[in-house]
Amino acid sequence: MVTEGNGFALFLFLAPLITFKRIVTKRSTEQFSGIPYVMTLLNCLLSAWYGLPFVSPNNLLVSTINGTGAAIESIYVMIFLIFAPKKEKGKILALLTVVLSIFATVVFVSLFALHGNGRKLFCGIAATVFSIIMYGSPLTIIIPNGFGSGLGAVQLILYAIRAGPMLPRALSEILKMGPNQ
Repeated sequence: MVTEGNGFALFLFLAPLITFKRIVTKRSTEQFSGIPYVMTLLNCLLSAWYGLPFVSPNNLLVSTINGTGAAIESIYVMIFLIFAPKKEKGKILALLTVVLSIFATVVFVSLFALHGNGRKLFCGIAATVFSIIMYGSPLTIIIPNGFGSGLGAVQLILYAIRAGPMLPRALSEILKMGPNQ
């Protein structure tokens, strides 16, 4: 079952081949975003690191499939950088620098500051957090509206909790002022 999972993961890593064939053929990234590929690269690097025997024993298959994924994603990122417009190329290079810095930080902290289960836990949490970010990265096209709405909702909820019983009176005062004041 584990090797079947690795087979499915390999096909997921290869899914963007059609997109990259189009990018190479048209010699343009068009409106595609490189962010998901850079974030997937980070996820693969961290997961491959986590699966190494001195970090997490008996997880070598995790390292092999994610190492393969990291190699594939690196190729995607390189192709994207070759054909991206100058402004987009700068953004992706900056993000790639941040991603590689995060990976290097996790590697150095786990090697020199942690041992045994502490190392395994730290690397596992890092891989999990950035896996969640990777799956959210395609949503970057809606981040200003999406995050703004979410943060606005959180702010209103916190205000309602804090205001408690005074909330109905405060709302009626706001409604009396009207939209122009």
